[in-house]
Amino acid sequence: MRSARVFIALLLLVGTVGALITGADIYSRFLYLGGLLLVGGLIWTFWVARGLRVTRSARITRANVGDFFEEHFEIVNGNHILAPWIEIFNQSRIPYASGSRLLTLIRGRQTRTYLSRTWLTRRGAFALGPTRISTGDPFGLFRWDREIPSTQTLVVLPMLFEIRSFSLPPGLLPGGQVIRRKSPDITPHAAGVREYAPGDAMKRIHWATSIRRNQLMVKEFEQDPQAEVWLFLDSQREVHHEKEQRAQQQSMEMNLFGKRPEFQLPPSSLEYGISIAASLAHYFIVQRRAVGYASAGQTFTVHHAERNERQEGRILETLAFVEADGRLSLAALVSAQASQLPQGSTAILITPTVQPELLQAVDDLQRRYLRPVVVLLDAQTFGGMRGTEKLARSLRERRVPVCVVACGDDLKQALSSLTTDFTSQEIRKWNNPILSL
Repeated sequence: MRSARVFIALLLLVGTVGALITGADIYSRFLYLGGLLLVGGLIWTFWVARGLRVTRSARITRANVGDFFEEHFEIVNGNHILAPWIEIFNQSRIPYASGSRLLTLIRGRQTRTYLSRTWLTRRGAFALGPTRISTGDPFGLFRWDREIPSTQTLVVLPMLFEIRSFSLPPGLLPGGQVIRRKSPDITPHAAGVREYAPGDAMKRIHWATSIRRNQLMVKEFEQDPQAEVWLFLDSQREVHHEKEQRAQQQSMEMNLFGKRPEFQLPPSSLEYGISIAASLAHYFIVQRRAVGYASAGQTFTVHHAERNERQEGRILETLAFVEADGRLSLAALVSAQASQLPQGSTAILITPTVQPELLQAVDDLQRRYLRPVVVLLDAQTFGGMRGTEKLARSLRERRVPVCVVACGDDLKQALSSLTTDFTSQEIRKWNNPILSL
């Protein structure tokens, strides 16, 4: 490109100087040739740019960390003349975003397509764009650029680990006193009817009442007293730590053949805690358990316990944006929410804290006949302070199940290895609070 510009400049310079000094015809021809190339290049660039269209589309806009994200790019030369070259720049903020290409010799009325594959390594929301396209004349004299704004957003959810089993303390069984709180699920405890709202399942319509009132009415149910599972994620700024991370590379083989590489979580206690919460939410939803979620980052977030896939989606989407920017401690979060939990429910506390106030939160849960389980991230392995082992011993002395996770541990194996060991007498006391008095 640069050599072509130098050549045209020499033609114009030699032609102009020669025509002025000698007046020879050959110098005039140099001048005419240089001018013709300039005008021709300008017209060619304008004409190609006028009919150029680029579209990009994605089949899915929600994916998990560690997955490959595929995008389809389509470039159309809507003119009848040749486009010598077209550059596409993917300016998305997705780390290691692919999709930038250089295409050459696109004939008139021709369409080129290609597929880009990006390895997702960071959770959050990312705009799929903007996209900058460039083209020009064959000589590289002129360049035309245009930026196409993004029209889609990709939400990258936390990485999920397939947990084989996760042992919980025993809770209350179905058949007890009805919990007087509306449930989106169908339970044996009908509470009444209400008007139909978009999104209600057809199987919940009460046809007799609908015919009588001449409008669709749906049945409402109260919650079954089965023990709920609540996830409490510690997002207090002071307790989280992160070590320096090495950049993870993806090979050409992975891009070409779609081979999913082995992804390692960043050495951050927050990222480990988020993946643990996401994996547990997925595990219990699959087990048809009612799962709730609470965290106190910059905003106080609570998702009341439900047992459907929409609940999993809500929890994972919340976890995609969680940051360690909260000021409320886990003990304060538990104290604020514990009174809303039905007796016998399990509260899973996910935290890297080494402060003894965690013991206060556990004691508070036990006084309310709730079943605490602690997933304790080893702060020292993430660059924090010592004290995790001492805290874990204190929790075990209280007969609280503890799972200690260090930086670099296989979360699938670590979470699946948690076991609880309770005597039949303890189980009877938990299911009958009067016996504990």
